[in-house]
Amino acid sequence: MNPLRSVGARLGLGLAVVVAAALVLVDLIVVPSLERKLTNAKLAQLREAAPSVGVGLANSPSYALDDTIQAAEASTDARVVYFTVLVYNPPTIVVRADSNTVSSADVENDPLALRAFTEFKPVSGTVTSRGEHFAEAAYPLAAGPVVLLRASLHDSLSSIAFVRSRLVVAGLIALGMSLLVGYVAASIFARRIRRLERAADRIASGDFGEPVVDRGRDELGQLAAAFERMRQRLAQLERARREFIANASHELRTPLFSLAGFLELMTDEELDPKTQAEFMATMREQVERLTKLATELLDLSRLDAGRLTVERERIDLSSLAETLAEEFHAVALSTDHHLAVDGGEVEVTALGDEERVLQIGRILVENALVHTPPGTPVRLAAARRNSSALLAVEDEGPGIPPEHSDHIFDRFYRLEGAVASGSGLGLAIARELAELMGGSVELEPAPGRTLFSLVLPATPTDSAISRENERVREPSLQ
Repeated sequence: MNPLRSVGARLGLGLAVVVAAALVLVDLIVVPSLERKLTNAKLAQLREAAPSVGVGLANSPSYALDDTIQAAEASTDARVVYFTVLVYNPPTIVVRADSNTVSSADVENDPLALRAFTEFKPVSGTVTSRGEHFAEAAYPLAAGPVVLLRASLHDSLSSIAFVRSRLVVAGLIALGMSLLVGYVAASIFARRIRRLERAADRIASGDFGEPVVDRGRDELGQLAAAFERMRQRLAQLERARREFIANASHELRTPLFSLAGFLELMTDEELDPKTQAEFMATMREQVERLTKLATELLDLSRLDAGRLTVERERIDLSSLAETLAEEFHAVALSTDHHLAVDGGEVEVTALGDEERVLQIGRILVENALVHTPPGTPVRLAAARRNSSALLAVEDEGPGIPPEHSDHIFDRFYRLEGAVASGSGLGLAIARELAELMGGSVELEPAPGRTLFSLVLPATPTDSAISRENERVREPSLQ
């Protein structure tokens, strides 16, 4: 990369431009203002002294005029010139006395003195004589003479020039320092940016192992913290993706291998009809298992892609609980489970999709029947809770250990010792379907009891009923 295009070079150049602009403003505004203040102060001093000097010279006798004018120069620290009138028309004045004993030629035609005489009023200003700048104050006397006080501005202007030269030197030093400091500071800042750039490249290439660290507390540090959160989240998603692929492959491979083995056995012509029937029943179970897994994977893919839609209509959860009990009645009898419905006479309505609610209910009831010992009571119930409606499935099985509660809804997650025929996708699908309908699936684990509840928004009428009828509570086997 071209060093002149780096952040350090640009920041240093930017600081140098700022410093240079500040110096130009100082030279254009501050220095002239200081010059005007010093000049005005000198003029004010001369204007203040001119009347008393003029009165002193007017009252001085001729033989003492030179001494008086020298004394006036010493007291005012200014050259004193005393003009008298030579001609009134046109007005002409001449130097009668001058504290400068060398020559008065430079003040013979002084414009300020002539103006004070013609306008008969005090006049002050600056003049340039022989390349040197002077401050002057002319004061007219009543009898016609004019007193002129002249002070050189050389010292004041020299001070201004000295200040300007020092400003230039300081400015050049500041320019150099700004270039250096700007380049160093920007280089440090750019180094942090390059670290973030490398981290972004690592994350983009799929390497989530190295954390993104920046100990700064500024905006760049906050950006690095956001990168680190993104890295952790992507790492989790990557692990979940790999686990998903591995688990899905395993779940598909197991029944396929089983089917392949049975098909190979079926080619044996010596199999008796009873054995063939048993093989066919087992193969049918494996096909059903594959069909269920394919359906679950399809639902998950639709959920992930956002292409699965649900209806939001009024549904009767009490009626759906009865439907689920009838649907699983035969299964419950075969596994020696006592399946019952509590509170079926109370109507509980909610907003949701009837087919998806039945799908979630089947997942919850099937889990209760499959993962509890024979003889375990399983109950379904519909209830209201504030502005929500619940479809609950409760069993008196061994319960879910607390350490597994946070993961029970993860895809392909199964408890140790759980029935191997399950895919571990049912509860994940149930939770995502519930969220799609604006609800949730809640778990209330306890030793000797497990309660899953599908929570949906209640209809407005049901909300009013639930506030009035406080005797309706959530189902419990305790």
